[in-house]
This record gives sequence, C-alpha cells and structure tokens, in this order.
Amino acid sequence: MGTEQYHEPPGELSQEIRTFARMAASLQEEAEAIGWYEQRMSLERDAQAKAIMEDAQEEEFKHFAMALEFLSRRKPKWRVVLRDVLFKAGDIVEHGEEAEEEEKKTPNRRPPSRSSAPPRSRPR
Repeated sequence: MGTEQYHEPPGELSQEIRTFARMAASLQEEAEAIGWYEQRMSLERDAQAKAIMEDAQEEEFKHFAMALEFLSRRKPKWRVVLRDVLFKAGDIVEHGEEAEEEEKKTPNRRPPSRSSAPPRSRPR
C-alpha cells in the first residue's frame, strides 16, 4: 500500500484521519484530471474526440464536487469558508477575507453525521 498521501506514519493515524487523507488526495487527483482535460480539449481538432473529453471532464467535476462535499462535512470551518466564497457575485478576494473572519468564530467540532438517516429512494 502506498503512503505518499501520509506525512505521518499511517499506522499511528486513526481510520477517520486516513479516510480524510484519502479523500483529500482524491480531491487533488480530480482537480489535476480536470486541468489535463482542459489542456487536451484546447488543442483537440476532432469534434467527436473533444466531445468525449468534455464528457469525461464533467465526470471529474462531479467527483471533485463530491470529494469536496465529503471533506467539508467533516470540517465545519471549511464549510463556513466555502459557503461564504463560492457562487457569489463580487470580489472573490473580499469574500475570502470576510469568510476568514467568519471562520475564526466557528467551532472545530463536526456536526452530527447524517449516515444514520435512511437512504434516499431513487425514482424508477
């Protein structure tokens, strides 16, 4: 098993921290893949090949979003910053500075897990 994602001895880390590290590594990998597809699409001349790459990149966006959501559910301070910066019109840096101030007021503890909730039913 590779340990490049760990900066401390994996055996000394809790399962929760190892999962967090794996998801953080996944987030990085998804972001990297999104960038690779962006470069490839910018050079591709074949329309069908480019369409396939766009479809693949959309999957990477979905995986990136899911990993980010997973991590932010475990870090309330991250959630505050994400809420205060993402999807807002205006100056991104100003939103970031405001979010930093809000984050300082946020406790570190994690909200209760939703995993005990019954699974959502899917339409058929």
